[in-house]
Amino acid sequence: MKNLVYFLFLVFINYNCVSHKNSSPYQNTNNEYQNGAVVTAHPLASRVGVDILKKGGNAIDAAIAVKFALAVVYPNAGNLGGGGFMVFRSKTGEVNSLDFREKAPAAAHKDMYLDKDGNPITDLSLYGPLAAGVPGAVAGMDEAFKKYGTLSWEALIQPAIELAEKGFAITAMQAREFNSYKERFVKFNPNGAAIIKDGEWKEGDIFVQQELAETLKRIATQGRDGFYKGQTADYIVAEMKRGNGIMTHSDLANYKAIWRKPIVGEYKGHKIISMPPPSSGGVALLALLQSVEKYPLAQWGFQSDSTVRAMVEAERRVYADRATHLGDPDFYRVPVEHLTSAAYNQSRMANVSLAKATDSETIKAGKFPGYESEETTHYSIVDKDGNAVSLTTTINGSYGSLVWVDGAGFLLNNEMDDFSVKPGVPNMYGLLGGKANSVEPGKRMLSAMTPTIVEKDGQLKMVVGTPGGSTIITSVFQTIVNVLDFGMAAQESVSAPRFHHQWKPDRIDVESKAIDEKTRASLEKDGYKIYKRGNIGRVENIIVLPNGKKQTGADHRGDDTAMGY
Repeated sequence: MKNLVYFLFLVFINYNCVSHKNSSPYQNTNNEYQNGAVVTAHPLASRVGVDILKKGGNAIDAAIAVKFALAVVYPNAGNLGGGGFMVFRSKTGEVNSLDFREKAPAAAHKDMYLDKDGNPITDLSLYGPLAAGVPGAVAGMDEAFKKYGTLSWEALIQPAIELAEKGFAITAMQAREFNSYKERFVKFNPNGAAIIKDGEWKEGDIFVQQELAETLKRIATQGRDGFYKGQTADYIVAEMKRGNGIMTHSDLANYKAIWRKPIVGEYKGHKIISMPPPSSGGVALLALLQSVEKYPLAQWGFQSDSTVRAMVEAERRVYADRATHLGDPDFYRVPVEHLTSAAYNQSRMANVSLAKATDSETIKAGKFPGYESEETTHYSIVDKDGNAVSLTTTINGSYGSLVWVDGAGFLLNNEMDDFSVKPGVPNMYGLLGGKANSVEPGKRMLSAMTPTIVEKDGQLKMVVGTPGGSTIITSVFQTIVNVLDFGMAAQESVSAPRFHHQWKPDRIDVESKAIDEKTRASLEKDGYKIYKRGNIGRVENIIVLPNGKKQTGADHRGDDTAMGY
């Protein structure tokens, strides 16, 4: 009987867990949907989002349900133990952004990851309880629900509870990841964890997470208090005491998500709406677009020699400014108006020669009077009324700090590494930082997350974002240019090969199919260093067509899936 139930459950999962590549009640072969559309990193999370839309929920309702579903089906980045950012545009054109980024515990200090000689102890900010910032995910969803939610809170969490309690069939990619991380999970979780299995994980194995189901039930019935107080908080603090962590009950209880004014600017007749600090994404994205706006990219063509040079030189300068000027605005006066000024960004490009690479050592951050000097996941949602959500969430590195909260069933982030542990010392993504992003109690660490919405003539045009650490900003930048300059459809825009430059190290990272060999040779001749690497980002894109249909693009680099109705 058990075998029969198991077989029927697998059939159910496989039938419902379909991507835009297959036949499904949620999609069509043209990747266009008349009503709502959802694009996420996992097919089950996409299905949950569309189901909520079909029940009459709006884009925020779907975003909340997807967030909790991802905490179950995508443990390397979908999370309860992390945080993120959301950009929202209502059907009437109202825009808002929600900061639920993690914060440093009250006991944090600027030298906490340095040895007695002042040298960084790298592993302390990457692994174990000390690497974790105070999670913001649950508080963020609670705040979004209170302001814009329409269905019941319990109804939005119930799909995640069922997925955790009954289990789901893992994908081939997840099986490989679970197995490759096994030794590290065992090292940091002596009491065991649901993700640790005696043998090898295989595609189709059912992953049950009963502890996580119980945590989700507490959140469903108690709201944010079901996470930041009571039994779940006790589990987190106990995990801190087992290791060298410093997060306390007070840190958890005092955490708040914050609504902030979005970054808004123009690019070639389009309105760009993105995330403000403590994300660097919106500022840097707008600066990049402004930097290349006067270049004839469309005429030059996709990844032509001149196009690549112009975009790389813009990236070089914008990332130099990012390293110096961006941080938590509640702790540091960030010169947003200067950094998002078209005149300033175009002046930064004045000394660019498309005939020769600029040496990054000669590029310094701009100076302004009165100012002191990769694992994430994204999803995009548009509902039938035109409400739109662009949401990026993270626990930083894949599987975060590797600490599975015993009794609560979820991973803690390692976001403390996103602070500048020491000026001039790169983090795990090679990004540099300074005083603006130093460790301070209660401070939110700088992020590259870039959830973005684009308008044209007052109408919703595009909802886009991606994971990818330091490559997030440049991946969103390229996707927007792919659509607005090169006329690509949604799927083509996210499938196109990508490249990346971040000032230092001074090199162009390229995917295997990015920038053809002839152009690479031309770039290298003129001083550009080419560095071959694996996939860059996993972009999720929705384009709203003039007829109102939602055209979707789910990144082929993962299990990403577009669904709609």
